[in-house]
Amino acid sequence: MTRYPNLSGNSGVSAYESGDDYIALQFHDGHVYIYDYSYPGKKHVEQMKKLAKAGRGLTTYVNKYVRENYARVR
Repeated sequence: MTRYPNLSGNSGVSAYESGDDYIALQFHDGHVYIYDYSYPGKKHVEQMKKLAKAGRGLTTYVNKYVRENYARVR
């Protein structure tokens, strides 16, 4: 996993991993949630990948648009 840059300084995400059709987010509590093209869908996954690379806005996006609409927990 890649460390999330957390440029805002208050993100709940500590690391991420992305593949062709998914993004996995590790939160500070250690849980890893997998979001893929099935849940919550391609549009959201691709936006989350962009935000992860940018290091800002990822937790806000998750809270606003996808919340518990994940494919599975690792």
